Amino acid sequence: MGLMFFTALVSLFLPAQVGSQFLNHFGFIHFFSFLTLYTVPTAITAIRKKNVKAHKRKMVLLYFGALIIAGGFTLAPGRFLHEVFFG
Repeated sequence: MGLMFFTALVSLFLPAQVGSQFLNHFGFIHFFSFLTLYTVPTAITAIRKKNVKAHKRKMVLLYFGALIIAGGFTLAPGRFLHEVFFG
């Protein structure tokens, strides 16, 4: 979780180059970085309070939102990984 948090934090400094931008820097994919920056600390807090149900719910949200959906967006046409995998 620490590496996911660090990666989300660093990604906020990368400007969006595909799609629309807001605040002259951020794109829609940055919403998943904010999701990660919110979910990781609250999940850690939940497990420290022994609230396993809330921790599990937050981890599932993080998995689908930050890994599955955002990962899928990185394969969209015009993005670097699309060119790497699909030429």
